[in-house]
Amino acid sequence: MTSEPEKKKPIWRRYFLWGMPVAGIAAAFAAGIIFWGGFNTAMEATNTKDFCISCHEMRDFVYEEYTGTIHDVNRSGVGAVCSDCHVPKDWTHKMIRKIKASKELYGKMVGTINTREKFEAKRVHLAMNEWERMKSSDSRECRNCHDFESMMPEFQKPRARQQHLNAMEIGQTCIDCHKGIAHSDARDRADEEYLEELEAPNPAFIRPIPPEYMASLAKIEAKEAAEAEAEKAAKKAQQEAVQAQIAAAVDAAVAEERSKASGEEAAAPASAGGGSGGSDVGGNIDWNSVASADLKLFYPGQASFEWVQNGKFHGGARPLTKGGDQCSTCHAKELDTIGNKIVAGGDLEPTPIPGKRGVIDATVQAAHDDENLYIRMQWPDAGHNPAPFVDGGKMDPDNQIKVAMMITGTGIELGDQVGCWASCHADNTYMPFAPEADAIAANGDVAARLSTQDTVTKYISESRTEVDTKGRRGAPLGGWDKLEAEAQIEQYLADGTYLDLMRVYADGSASNGYLLEQRVVNDGEIAASANLSGGVWTVVFSRPLNSGAPGDVPLEPGQTYTVGFAIHDDFVAARFHHVTLNTSLALDDDSANINVVKQ
Repeated sequence: MTSEPEKKKPIWRRYFLWGMPVAGIAAAFAAGIIFWGGFNTAMEATNTKDFCISCHEMRDFVYEEYTGTIHDVNRSGVGAVCSDCHVPKDWTHKMIRKIKASKELYGKMVGTINTREKFEAKRVHLAMNEWERMKSSDSRECRNCHDFESMMPEFQKPRARQQHLNAMEIGQTCIDCHKGIAHSDARDRADEEYLEELEAPNPAFIRPIPPEYMASLAKIEAKEAAEAEAEKAAKKAQQEAVQAQIAAAVDAAVAEERSKASGEEAAAPASAGGGSGGSDVGGNIDWNSVASADLKLFYPGQASFEWVQNGKFHGGARPLTKGGDQCSTCHAKELDTIGNKIVAGGDLEPTPIPGKRGVIDATVQAAHDDENLYIRMQWPDAGHNPAPFVDGGKMDPDNQIKVAMMITGTGIELGDQVGCWASCHADNTYMPFAPEADAIAANGDVAARLSTQDTVTKYISESRTEVDTKGRRGAPLGGWDKLEAEAQIEQYLADGTYLDLMRVYADGSASNGYLLEQRVVNDGEIAASANLSGGVWTVVFSRPLNSGAPGDVPLEPGQTYTVGFAIHDDFVAARFHHVTLNTSLALDDDSANINVVKQ
């Protein structure tokens, strides 16, 4: 029997690899490539801006907020689209995000946010979802483009460089501070306790500070110090030139009077525009040998002690209340910007005074003789800009200027960090929650103790049983009517828990007192003078280093004190003044901002 030759198997069935036909493997591989290519193409198509705004909810409500922001258009031409911030780059986290996002399709179908009203009602909820996602990943999507290691402080504003340094040291992440940078900010609509928990530092996020960062920081600080020194020298030269002109004018006037009086010595003419009460104050001090310190006083508007502690309004609230930062930590080098912005009008100044300057550049000199403190302040006059909300334009017609110095006592909440800001409350006169006369009258016992009928002076929080800094459900900020018992107030005074307050007026008169439950004038020892010459105000005042009187903070060697200065310029009263940030003062210690040198 003849056998037929065995037929050969098709080529795709002849060769095997790992027990599988090679052709089958090749076909599966090709199919995999096609599938993966198609899947990835579809995946990437859903990451485009055009896809994201293809539904009207995103186009009409979210995209229009993003348009024109720094992430849309900027000087570098590098923009970020929706997926750059909201979709992870790595495959695993990207898939997880896509799966979670699939539920948004259900929201689209049932019209969860298909109207402006519905969208706004859910905005905070949607924002919180993103904040929490970014917080949990250490702001991974932000760090795809922004990286601490690549940040150079010399190209950042002083506040930013300090906060980025803090973030690396204590474990903060981008989203803790940066919300609402591409869309409307919903932060102020979130609960304060929620924000405190969300924005709390995470030790897992602490990272070493790059040497490049510190080198850049040192470079810019050295540059700024040199610029400040040059500016100080220029101002000193200008001031000396003005003083020389004044002296020359006085000498010429005296010579003219002498020539007329044939040997009778005439007194030098009085300085124009100011008082001279206590003109011999500091007469034994050689001010030419006392180094001056620069004081930049800025216009604060209605930025109260409650405002600076409230994270809904003030981005530095957490560093201040939780991180222990001083006001000057972030703001010392940007006072011109802050003052000029506030004085122009806005949320913090609803009643601006046209032409009012945003900052006052002053100098201060301090000396002592083992018994008394001597302070000399000088600053340029700026003419008169009438207040439009006051008849005649002058809130205090009798005083073109008033100068105040406050020394922080012991046990005051945030006292060493904020200085005199501890006394500036949201319910003081001309502040947003100042009580009306009828509200004061309704609290007769408190009004009687404060001896007031229509106004609330400054006070410190310790004098109140409660001070509201949150304002939940529309509650007024402050606590003017929550006065502590008299015995507790007396104990605070005995313990030194107050702000020592000295004030000098345009005629050279002065008052000594303190701030505790209210502003108290206690007739403590003080001497002062004030005059305006050559367009420059000069105010000098003195008080005992340690009088032992209630309300006077004793000044002792080896101690550093937090002080604050205020200038009520151009006939203003109440809050319409200029103030310093927290400033340090010490006796014979040049590490302090103000060194009180012995003479």
